[in-house]
Amino acid sequence: ARQEMKPSFRLGRIAGVEIGIHYTWLFAFALIAWSLAEGFFPGYFPGWSIGAYWLTGAVAAVFLFLSVLVHELAHSFVAKAKGLPVQGITLFIFGGVSNIGGEAAKAKDEFVIAIVGPLTSLVLSGLSWVLYRVLPGQDGPLVAILSYLSLINLMLAGFNLLPGFPLDGGRVLRSILWGTTGSLTKATRIAASVGQAFGWLLIAWGVYQVLGGNYLSGLWIAFIGWFLNSAADSSRREVMLQEQFRGVRVGQVMVPNTETVTPQITVEELVHDWFLKGHRRALPVSEDGKLAGIVTLTDVKGVPQERWSQVRVAEIMRREPLYTVGYDDELDAALQLLAQHDLNQVPVLQEGRLVGLLSRAEIIRYLQFRHELGMRPERPQ
Repeated sequence: ARQEMKPSFRLGRIAGVEIGIHYTWLFAFALIAWSLAEGFFPGYFPGWSIGAYWLTGAVAAVFLFLSVLVHELAHSFVAKAKGLPVQGITLFIFGGVSNIGGEAAKAKDEFVIAIVGPLTSLVLSGLSWVLYRVLPGQDGPLVAILSYLSLINLMLAGFNLLPGFPLDGGRVLRSILWGTTGSLTKATRIAASVGQAFGWLLIAWGVYQVLGGNYLSGLWIAFIGWFLNSAADSSRREVMLQEQFRGVRVGQVMVPNTETVTPQITVEELVHDWFLKGHRRALPVSEDGKLAGIVTLTDVKGVPQERWSQVRVAEIMRREPLYTVGYDDELDAALQLLAQHDLNQVPVLQEGRLVGLLSRAEIIRYLQFRHELGMRPERPQ
């Protein structure tokens, strides 16, 4: 899957791609290990000790998420090869997501990026099946794990191929619609609608299972359906937002402002002479005529008021990393930068010179004005 999700814990990097896990992964790991130890393995491989079932269940759960990681790495590597930035991969309760910035430039690129994940899962399923068949001793833990991985990777490939956006199959459907209609916006809307329909079907199926007495399975299916429905709706809203920003440059939305403060002034001077008088929430900091950083209201909040006269801006300003955008940059790309790094504002540069600040508040105000005026995107899809 491809969607923005920030990891709760970072594990490291693989070929430049950062790997992390979301806290919900812990619940999924425990649930999967329990279901394998209490249900799957005793049913197909009887006669083991309780400890053997639980140990095998835990190891199999780890290998399941390693399979998901390989699936997502396939997405990420192909996306990088197609020129898309990859922020990382996050494992969470429903599997994993590749945090890929932006959209593919062509429909065929989107198709390849989407289809490579399910194909990778199919390969993992086939390899597990071959090892399962050739290994001696058909009732031991290793064979049990391989049989499970063969089955679960096949199911993972099949589920992801369902044409419900933002599943891989939904992205494959969108790429085909995109190539047919020539409109990414129209293709996304159709694919998202199909994804929502799949979500509602899963919710209904889950409720039916609960009413039939299959409580745990039914709740899990309904939960997956709710997630798919929400993700599809979120994707549709995102593409509608991108449509509003199409053709809009940062320079059209930013607040022109070349006023700066120096690192040597105190926090007290910053608050009284700039923030309060100028009704500002952030100011660029310049040193020797060059942009050196940015200081915000949030930075000031971290300093006790009784120390404002003693602490200088240099001690609280953000220097590294200092994110900036260009005057002629697409507004959508700038908004992605703000969201990716959880920023409220960012300095705007033109030919290396500070020309203003772009804030989330100004972007929202711009959208409100366009909505009130009934303005359409500046250039059609």
